[in-house]
Amino acid sequence: MANLPLFRDPWAKREAWRRHPVFSNRSMFSSMFPGFGIAVVAFTAYVIADNFYGKIQVEEHKPKH
Repeated sequence: MANLPLFRDPWAKREAWRRHPVFSNRSMFSSMFPGFGIAVVAFTAYVIADNFYGKIQVEEHKPKH
């Protein structure tokens, strides 16, 4: 019983959920764009592969003099 916080505000118990880590700014921002990091990595890999493949295709179609 001695470890329990002393609530002087009658509404403090009802407002305590707002200080839970799930509702922190970092948690809210990371859950705002789910999958964004994976999408950036996948798009970057696609662009690199497309550029590499495009260079190979251009070299194959160059006329030889």
